[in-house]
Amino acid sequence: MVWETVKHALVFAATLYGALLLVLFLLQDRLVYYPNLPGREYEATPAQVNLPYEAVTLTGSDGVNLAAWYVPAAKARGVLLYAHGNAGNISHRLDGIRMFHDMGLSVLIFDYRGYGKSTGAPSEAGTYQDAETAWQYLTMQRGIAPARIVVFGESLGGAVAAHLAARHQPGALILASTFTAMPDLAADLYPFLPARWLARYRYDTRRYLQDVHAPVLIAHSRDDEIIPYRHGKALYDAAHEPRLWLELQGGHNDLFFANPDVFAQEVEKFVKQYLAQHG
Repeated sequence: MVWETVKHALVFAATLYGALLLVLFLLQDRLVYYPNLPGREYEATPAQVNLPYEAVTLTGSDGVNLAAWYVPAAKARGVLLYAHGNAGNISHRLDGIRMFHDMGLSVLIFDYRGYGKSTGAPSEAGTYQDAETAWQYLTMQRGIAPARIVVFGESLGGAVAAHLAARHQPGALILASTFTAMPDLAADLYPFLPARWLARYRYDTRRYLQDVHAPVLIAHSRDDEIIPYRHGKALYDAAHEPRLWLELQGGHNDLFFANPDVFAQEVEKFVKQYLAQHG
């Protein structure tokens, strides 16, 4: 009698666990992409922080329209292509836009498909395509030389930025608070599950860095509560020279709040050094 009760309990637990794995496998997009957090509406524009800007629509080769802002800097030393993280939209990145603008960089920031005012639905291949669309806009429509473009990615955007830099030759690549690969991060976030094997998304930043031959700056915080510090160190180890490591402070979403001076100073020195080498 006791054994039968235990057996039924084990069968029920195994069934429940299997159902959980199936749900996680099928609904991963809801764990990866958060276009509605805190919302898809634009809360502000660069004008609210006294930055002139152009609202532009970028149309990809697959017909998806991306909402973007181009924020010009006077006598710009280059242009920063900004790939943001997996939550929110471009209106939640005004602090970053202003910081890069203040160091003499024009900024192009875009929303992935399904984010903000962009059409379509997010996917891994789609985010790569969206970054490519932004690159083509800068190089083909605005005539910006690749060597004058700094590609910047934060969090998931770091994987997107590294993927783009591996296929082109920008002046520099900057990754902040970025993971080595999605299966690695899944294993860290869900240690009680075979998350590495369930992961349908790759976002293999470390592998992309093998094909990046631009100068690379990797920044990460020991206090990052979402992406462990060792991910940043592993990316630095994977990057080719010239490369620069920058240790940050604060949580995962505190990049521009906990590090307003050191991050800006080190990035500006990095940008000055390597964009100047390209004339």
